[in-house]
Amino acid sequence: MAQPGKSSVILIDDNEMIREVLRVMLRNHNFEVVGEAADGQAGLQMTLSRRPDVLFLDIMMPTSGLDVLKQVKEKLPQTVVLMVTASRDRATVQSALELGANGFVLKPFNTKTVIDTIEKALAKVRSKVSQAKQAN
Repeated sequence: MAQPGKSSVILIDDNEMIREVLRVMLRNHNFEVVGEAADGQAGLQMTLSRRPDVLFLDIMMPTSGLDVLKQVKEKLPQTVVLMVTASRDRATVQSALELGANGFVLKPFNTKTVIDTIEKALAKVRSKVSQAKQAN
């Protein structure tokens, strides 16, 4: 669970350097990294138990990020999932969007891109939740 006022984040990427860079960026911008995993299966279990606000998910790794995305969105549809990838393959992007990805962080990335992407995705999801509450 994140500290009050901070969004909780889990990082799933088989590249330790990517996780470290994201961890530093996020900690400096009011996000709390509550877990990390180097493979999809371990990351999925961690995500389901810790229920983060945001999940950064690599596409290409052991246990495909797309497989993890599908399961996360089925069980935790409110979790913002941002796919981390170096691929600009249209079919992969389309598949991720169809499975419920909330956005993409393309490698190589910089702090501004990461923070802008996460803030936009969180704002969009929070707006949908607010609208749904008002409709009820």
